[in-house]
Amino acid sequence: MALLTACASSPIPVSENFPITVQPKVRSAGHWNLLSKDVVKQTLETLSSVGTSSPLYVALPPQASEFDVAFREFLITELVKARRVVSQSPDNAIEVSYKTQLVRHQSPRPHFVPGQFTMIAAGLYALYGLHAESLDVKLAAGLGLTAAADTLASINSGGPTSTELILTTTVATGGRYLVRKTDLYYVEEADASLFATILPPHSRTMMKVVGQ
Repeated sequence: MALLTACASSPIPVSENFPITVQPKVRSAGHWNLLSKDVVKQTLETLSSVGTSSPLYVALPPQASEFDVAFREFLITELVKARRVVSQSPDNAIEVSYKTQLVRHQSPRPHFVPGQFTMIAAGLYALYGLHAESLDVKLAAGLGLTAAADTLASINSGGPTSTELILTTTVATGGRYLVRKTDLYYVEEADASLFATILPPHSRTMMKVVGQ
């Protein structure tokens, strides 16, 4: 009783994990195209619901990265394929803009968290494992297979990375938002420069080191 009472309070909040979620990893220009398809689909659905069919103009972010340039082209292509009027200038058009932000974590990234297959099998193992030795062996083998399936699902993607991409797409007109969509993706550290803002030459600081 004394032990339980001691555990009922804490000087600071205790930590816990969030529920298991999945997050895609962007690893190719083909994935960029898939992102644009998803953005265009949801954008057009929202614009249809608010009843606007005005021409659209896809703006290129300042100091655009390689991803920014390609993503704009993908967006324009998908909008045209969807038979939407896309203007080459912002005059008399609704602006579609997007912004990327790279987030780099310093803490280590765990490569695997047991998924639903493992948890279901583990529950069955706990329920039946005490009744028969043969069932014990079979369920243990099943637990191993399902754990392997969940592990492969993560390993085939390369596992989580310390670098993440926040991609926000905005459609605005007349000082108000019509569409706003923000998504999160893992990015390989080796590919991070593809998403980084390219600073103009005049904004770069050059320093000369002189030996003493």
